[in-house]
Amino acid sequence: MKAIILAGGKGSRLWPLSRDMYPKQLLSLDDNQSLLQKTFRRLLKFMNVGDIVTITNIRHYQDIKLQLNQINFDNIVISELIGKNTAPAIACGIQFFKQQCDDDIVLIMPSDHLINNVVEFEKSLNSAMELANQGYIVTFGIKPQYPETGYGYIKTKEALYPGFKVEKFVEKPDSETALQYVQSGDYYWNGGIFMGKISAFLEEFYKYTPEIFLQLPLLNFSERNAIPYEIYENMPSISIDYAVMEKSDKIALVELLSDWNDLGSWKSLYQVRKKDNDNNVLKGNVIVNNVKNSLIFSQKELVAVSDLEDIVLVETEDAIMACKMSESQNVKVLYEKLIGRESDITKFHKTIYRPWGYYTCLNSGKGYLTKNICVLPGQKLSLQSHKYRSEHWVVLEGKAFVILDGREFIIEAGGSIDIPINSIHSLQNPYDEELKVLEVQRGSYLSEDDIVRYSDCYGRV
Repeated sequence: MKAIILAGGKGSRLWPLSRDMYPKQLLSLDDNQSLLQKTFRRLLKFMNVGDIVTITNIRHYQDIKLQLNQINFDNIVISELIGKNTAPAIACGIQFFKQQCDDDIVLIMPSDHLINNVVEFEKSLNSAMELANQGYIVTFGIKPQYPETGYGYIKTKEALYPGFKVEKFVEKPDSETALQYVQSGDYYWNGGIFMGKISAFLEEFYKYTPEIFLQLPLLNFSERNAIPYEIYENMPSISIDYAVMEKSDKIALVELLSDWNDLGSWKSLYQVRKKDNDNNVLKGNVIVNNVKNSLIFSQKELVAVSDLEDIVLVETEDAIMACKMSESQNVKVLYEKLIGRESDITKFHKTIYRPWGYYTCLNSGKGYLTKNICVLPGQKLSLQSHKYRSEHWVVLEGKAFVILDGREFIIEAGGSIDIPINSIHSLQNPYDEELKVLEVQRGSYLSEDDIVRYSDCYGRV
């Protein structure tokens, strides 16, 4: 069996913790491992490392690679140069495996779901494999626990051992309709997990979305496994549900027997976290009085709350979000309003972590940006240059080893150095203490993609 992990998406309903450049699957929401890392480790119980392909947007490629390297797996990561929704991504992943094997079964999984009961998960996989071997494309349905309006639903019809034939897929319902679905017993939540033979997927793409299928033989993955832009741009932006699942008569469903949560809202995160005696989930620098049934999260500042119930309150370095627990799906509306303001607060955190340490954006304006950089002991930034900006470094703590156009400098705390435009440079910390540097950038373009790397110990060249 092969597997495709879908690692795109924005996680807008978990803003402000989730951002466009650091989406939900990269977050550690219930322990020290990210959802992506948990998904990858779960699949390794059923297949080898080389049987798993992760597909993500090019913006997240490095973070995905780094997280997989952190758990000691240098996995194949395919990158999209433009976002095209799930159907083109899945089709390209299927084609990738087709070039390697004849007609294996492929499991397709989102990277941002929480599944802890691996034993029951394996039972569901085995049931799905029976149907996949009969030529069906299998979807995994979750038995509804309550009338959720944030999920799509799947209606089943006659039994098809060890599952059911699918009658139809339905969109996210209103509250009254969702209650009818739950009471009928014929509806399941659509978990977005699929399984089928390579030939079955390709046949259905050929029937129902030929504008995707006809591009697949043209694919020739590059060294970094990027999907060629000139091919991908000719594919429609469409979900796998619309492209195939809602049209095909070869769709079966097996019930997902394990626990499942897509962590698609603050409410869903609250449901899986351990509660205190007042049924609260509190994390970070939080103090409460007479607060019940609430999730309160502090990333930095003290958050004090009194005499409230059923709320979500989230504080990060640059944003505070509060809402009713029952309406936490509507955080996406706030996110979209911020996009309308062209605010970078939906894209980036102030503090951004890298394999060598982290940096915090302190201030910015027309033509300038200031950062506080922390380089961990024994780590170093890549040997790089910038086309559009100069930099000025002031060492605040520790000692910096700097390479600048072939020359080496050791700069103590209080010292500084200028990095001109186009100069080849590296900031390094071969010492035992953390290195903290104030960086002032000046230039006409101050984005992180203005980096030309010449060598890098983390494989980002």
